[in-house]
Amino acid sequence: MNRQAQSAVLFLLGASLLHAGSTDLYLRYVKQGLRPLVLVAGAVLVAAAVATVWYERRRGAERAHSHPEPRVSWLLVLPLLALILVAPPALGSYSATRAGTALQEPLAYPRLPATDPLPLSVVDYAGRAVYDHGRTVRGRRIQLTGFLAVDRDGTPYLVRMALNCCAADAQPVKVALTGQVPPVLQPDTWLRVTGTYTPRRAEDPVNGGPIPFIEVTEAKPVAEPTDPYDESWNG
Repeated sequence: MNRQAQSAVLFLLGASLLHAGSTDLYLRYVKQGLRPLVLVAGAVLVAAAVATVWYERRRGAERAHSHPEPRVSWLLVLPLLALILVAPPALGSYSATRAGTALQEPLAYPRLPATDPLPLSVVDYAGRAVYDHGRTVRGRRIQLTGFLAVDRDGTPYLVRMALNCCAADAQPVKVALTGQVPPVLQPDTWLRVTGTYTPRRAEDPVNGGPIPFIEVTEAKPVAEPTDPYDESWNG
């Protein structure tokens, strides 16, 4: 691939990053706090592409003696076009049921507001239910949002994939559902469940990790959120 082709690929890659970072597309790849870095990386690549073109124009005479490069190298552009045109789906129930829960003991349990029902992330509820033995959520109506996954034995889980940095390191945190669970469970359906703490727990069949339950009193299908990953986890 000659310098002009290289600069074109650099420009497309930089433009793709700028496009992803200026929209919600980047949330399919990295956590929300990394948006500035995505934008900076895109700007740097675009600047490098422009600088390469400028430099090559100054070397116009030398460029006349360059050897032609195989056209197959332009296939490198295809992944970039895919990044621009196709948003990958978020990781879902297939990944969740094949990986063990990543729940870890929280460093602290921040004070909860008096809201009723109390909206919590799946990670926050699971941490309080398991490691704080439900002390801060006992007697409260809790509201959780996540996607459905069904284990091999039929146990339904409400799941969020937790991120350290990017989608490549996403791991599931699971809350098992009991009580008034919908009779028809379609994996990957997003639900908002309202329920109460129960001390019941299960062991994750993949890694033996703790999975708390929530006693469901109401469950409603909801649209997939703009950011499908849970970033409150600090694994």
